[in-house]
Amino acid sequence: MATSTTTLGDPKTCHYDRLTIFFHWATVFLVVGLFALAEIWEFLPKGTPVRRLLQWLHISFGLLFAVVFVLRILWRVSLGRRLPPASSGLMQSAAATVHGVFYLLLAAQIVLGFLFRWAQGEPFTFFGLFSIPTLIPIAHEQRQLLGALHYYVAWTIMVLAAGHALSALFHHYVLRDGVLRRMTSSR
Repeated sequence: MATSTTTLGDPKTCHYDRLTIFFHWATVFLVVGLFALAEIWEFLPKGTPVRRLLQWLHISFGLLFAVVFVLRILWRVSLGRRLPPASSGLMQSAAATVHGVFYLLLAAQIVLGFLFRWAQGEPFTFFGLFSIPTLIPIAHEQRQLLGALHYYVAWTIMVLAAGHALSALFHHYVLRDGVLRRMTSSR
């Protein structure tokens, strides 16, 4: 079981607990995969079986991502290990700001995905196992606006994620401060 707070030891040698690490990397793979699915189907003619399959997978994995995101938040605010900052000053402020913006954008993307699907008036199923009912009726006319917002938030998340990944690599290869290892090993 993870401790709720870790304050002992060198911040450069501390590691997150296994569940925090799992949630981080599950988020990475789901977000990148969801983005890739949406980008790929744009090259396919509308109504084709492959395009519909990619959209169905996007919706199903999007629902899985929503669950992972909620569990990640719950874990983070309850039992997830909290590490001391690995840096200070401007770098620490920038890291905290980027993480806060990430969480807000990911939450907004989930909400936009639900609203967009409900505005489309189409079934919202999880790998064909069950359907999500329309909880908030959305006017069909709003689908273009919601779709555009969903699209631009996705691109914003991907640009921010690329910067986040480059920063992690900078910490690992240039600063050699152990920041990347905090999220790659729980030992």
